[in-house]
Amino acid sequence: MKTCFRILLRVLFRFRAVNPEVLKTPGPVLLIPNHLSWLDWLFLWVCLEEDWKFAVSSTTAQTNWLYRKVMINRYTFQIDTASPYAVKRMAEYLRGGGRLVLFAEGRLSRTGSLMKLFDGTGFLIFKTKAKVITAYLRGVEQLPLSPNPERKKWFPRVSVHFSPVQLAPEMGDIRAVRARVRLTAWLRDRMVQQQFEVAMTCGPVNVLAAVAATAGDLPGKISLEDATLKPLTYRQVMVGAGVLAQALRGPVAAGERVGVLLPNVTATPVVLLALWSLGKVPALLNYSAGPAVMLVCAQLAGLKQIVTSRAFLERARLDPAPFLAAGIGLVYLEDVRKEITAGRKFLALVRQVLGPRTALRSPAKASDTAVIVFTSGSEGVPKGVELTHGNLLANIRQMLAVTDLTGNDRLFNCLPLFHSFGLTVGTLLPLVRGIYVFLYPSPLHYRLVPSLVYEQDCTVFLGTNTFLNGYARKAQPYDFRSLRYLFAAAEKVQETTMVTWAQRFGVRILEGYGATECGPCLSVNTPLEPCYGSVGRLLPGLEYRLETVEGVAGGGRFFVRGPNVMKGYLNSEANATFQALGGWYDTGDIVSVDEQGYLHILGRLKRFAKVSGEMVSLSAVEDALAGAFPQYGLRCQIAVMARPDEARGEALVAVTNEPKLTLDEVRNAVKAAGLTSLSAPGEIKVVAEIPKLGTGKTDHRALVALMSGAK
Repeated sequence: MKTCFRILLRVLFRFRAVNPEVLKTPGPVLLIPNHLSWLDWLFLWVCLEEDWKFAVSSTTAQTNWLYRKVMINRYTFQIDTASPYAVKRMAEYLRGGGRLVLFAEGRLSRTGSLMKLFDGTGFLIFKTKAKVITAYLRGVEQLPLSPNPERKKWFPRVSVHFSPVQLAPEMGDIRAVRARVRLTAWLRDRMVQQQFEVAMTCGPVNVLAAVAATAGDLPGKISLEDATLKPLTYRQVMVGAGVLAQALRGPVAAGERVGVLLPNVTATPVVLLALWSLGKVPALLNYSAGPAVMLVCAQLAGLKQIVTSRAFLERARLDPAPFLAAGIGLVYLEDVRKEITAGRKFLALVRQVLGPRTALRSPAKASDTAVIVFTSGSEGVPKGVELTHGNLLANIRQMLAVTDLTGNDRLFNCLPLFHSFGLTVGTLLPLVRGIYVFLYPSPLHYRLVPSLVYEQDCTVFLGTNTFLNGYARKAQPYDFRSLRYLFAAAEKVQETTMVTWAQRFGVRILEGYGATECGPCLSVNTPLEPCYGSVGRLLPGLEYRLETVEGVAGGGRFFVRGPNVMKGYLNSEANATFQALGGWYDTGDIVSVDEQGYLHILGRLKRFAKVSGEMVSLSAVEDALAGAFPQYGLRCQIAVMARPDEARGEALVAVTNEPKLTLDEVRNAVKAAGLTSLSAPGEIKVVAEIPKLGTGKTDHRALVALMSGAK
């Protein structure tokens, strides 16, 4: 019978099992799969030997005749899930050398992603010392018998991937209650890691191919919309990329790299797809940095042409003269559109309908550079970062592995695409995952952004601390009613921001952490695993190490390595330093990691001052001062900088845009936060505005120049 079912599954679902040999492992052993559909047992059963048993609920088995037929037989191990002795019975079976299949989620996933695991599983592993094999069922979420919001198919491609045998870590002499929690967390980490590894092994190897695959499955679904309120379906996006690639072939023929100078509009991701189709590498220019910095970045990347728009340059008041004087040509989309005829559009549509993968004119390898993005330059001249297709896809798949984003989600992105967070998480992730994304050109429209989130029923929103404070001042409490996920990164989220959003909008901010060089995400809080005050746990596939920093207790200099870490810098000196680390990236941040694996950012190494021989974190002082003066409102901002001091080495200066703020108030706030007297600024300076980057972070380089009187 198993042979017949194997043949049937092979024909209907092109079913395959990866590493089934591991199932010959003698007991005691637990096989723990994800649980997505009512047919999960069948895909597993055809791979198992006769003595394997499925743990099933005896209560559910009595629901109807079909359940009784499927769940009460020689292949099942019935337990009363309401009984406190259920785990004891399974433990006895395993101690006797049994081999048991256990769906640790205890229910079918309603999201298509891994849900919480019941900690009885960890207790079972702790008591029996059973070997563990995890299984990842891929593709079954598309079955009609799978109760999640994903698009359904009668016969999707299905595979099951078995992990090597794993032994749980030793728990020592800790109590069983604590051990079960730790082992359940360990097991979930292994399952998330496996999901990520399978996605990296089985999925497309470049971003264009990943988007094309989604477009082939969801051609009529709306994928992009912008402030013009003209939505584009996946088919329209791919057709647009196809005709644009043909029209751009001549204008961007010179050079492998092509600059992109465009705002958050639907044309921008279409341009990226078109350039990838031509085998080009887009270099995303930060238009908020000004023409001088953009020109430096363009020359660093060796650009010969920049794709832009006359309307955008005029609206942003950007003078194209410096580029032209440097011999860099500007390719205007308005001119390119005139070359696109109705016949070209029709032929591109036909190609897309007949073969969605026709956009892959120059298929890129995972190791090929996908984009060049530039660091913020908050502490120095921007560096050019080469992110490969593999880097971007790894970061997308890492985020999808730890969240339960679904095809029904709607993402609002007003973070600029020249910023890696806005590019990878805000645009490429939804395009690859099949999620609607609304692109808005500026995060500074504090009144309009909340209204659009409300009108578009968006469920996912991205922001930074600065921008979130701005929205909190202007938004109506009901504007964010539909949000499921509010991700914040790029700068430290202040406690007052967290409290304001929780109390005013009923929304929990999920703080994350990353770097442009890492695609950008390194860690993130999730609804399943939140830890207030941290930036979440490290994403799957990453490893880290901490190096001791003299004068800093409780943390170390944070180095990371993984598939999302960049290929390298365009800057020769910086690249040589990076390459010498053998794949490790030095974040330059001082970080502590608690026993649950949550990261706590103590500050940037460059933003520590040595006061009377002690290391003082300027970021920690800023955190203590943020929101400490409600009498001045949310607009009050404070940055802390250090200046040379003959007596103490360095002294702290508080820079604020609030003229009424006094030095005594600042010192009292530092003391109230529990910081030492060395952390208290010795003077206060008032400016009209704290300099900000386009991402909302404080521009420390500009602040130092402002305070020193530099022009």
